[in-house]
Amino acid sequence: MSSYKLIFRMATPRKEQSTNTENLQTLAQACDVNEVLLQISLRWKMQILYCIAEDVSQFSTLKRMFPTLSDQVLSKRLKELKEEALVVTEDIENTIPPQIRYSPTAKGKELLKIILDLHHWGLKWKITGNDYCQLNVVSGKL
Repeated sequence: MSSYKLIFRMATPRKEQSTNTENLQTLAQACDVNEVLLQISLRWKMQILYCIAEDVSQFSTLKRMFPTLSDQVLSKRLKELKEEALVVTEDIENTIPPQIRYSPTAKGKELLKIILDLHHWGLKWKITGNDYCQLNVVSGKL
């Protein structure tokens, strides 16, 4: 096993020697896409980014959009989006208590285009059942 270590943001910590942890590390070493998918697949993250891009730009309005989302999780996701340079914040002047407005960065907008393309792909290929992609066995082509 390689000494390569990744930090995973999980709701519950993973055991360092668990099979799942080793599998995630192996996948991350083999392909950066897996690490990106782990990062963007956290619950609520892309929905929050999408709303910010659609000008739902304050904590209170985001909270109204997702009433079942806890304040703690919303705060955590906003912090992650900011740390990953997907959103920036600006203080709204003359507000008491001080308020913050969130805006997507160019990086965030670019990611949203990809996410929306995935959404459209999923709608196009979604069929009843589990087969999103079928292999043409006769020709051996997708």
